[in-house]
Amino acid sequence: MVKLPTATSLTGRFVRLDPVTADDLPALAEILLEPAVYESGYVMRRRPETADQALAAAHEQYLDAPPCDGRGQGRVVFVVRLQADSPLGPAGEVVGTTSLGEAVLAHERVHLGWTLYRPRVWGSMVNPETKLLLLGHCFDDLGFGRVKIQTDALNARSAAAIERLGATREGVLRRHSRREDGSFRDTVVFSVIASDWPRVSAALLARLDPDPQR
Repeated sequence: MVKLPTATSLTGRFVRLDPVTADDLPALAEILLEPAVYESGYVMRRRPETADQALAAAHEQYLDAPPCDGRGQGRVVFVVRLQADSPLGPAGEVVGTTSLGEAVLAHERVHLGWTLYRPRVWGSMVNPETKLLLLGHCFDDLGFGRVKIQTDALNARSAAAIERLGATREGVLRRHSRREDGSFRDTVVFSVIASDWPRVSAALLARLDPDPQR
């Protein structure tokens, strides 16, 4: 039986995912202010001009999200924290956010997205383990059969990261979503389905293995 995504914590070796709270908003606002985020193709929204604008945007985007209703509306927002002290930062630091949403229980599908990280953790273990935890939660705990992951066609860095996860590229939805500035984005759609999960999980675990000779 497929279950709705709800607020829960997921723990790995490098990161921990927790449901977002008001205390996390200042850290998320800092990420929304990072110029590099927008230079790399995050263009659905404009970069806030002030810290107050960023805090308001973080509140709207992450704390005010409605819960999943099982019919395609709502989402569960997680913050991504470092699990231990490392060169990436101190234990417990918020380094990003991601969500599960648009769940349709009748069709056993869910969307893993709305992902944003501090630029200094790009290319690290953070994204692979975050996706490993969330995909495992979707397939093993909640019973979904399909997880969609998508990105703006302009965001080549994000598309490459999704492909490295082992997700299957399904195509491009042209003129799919209106950006905040009024322009329309083409959306590149990927998926992982239940029969892919053993292969994808094995590859992600291999990427996270600190001893590649083992």
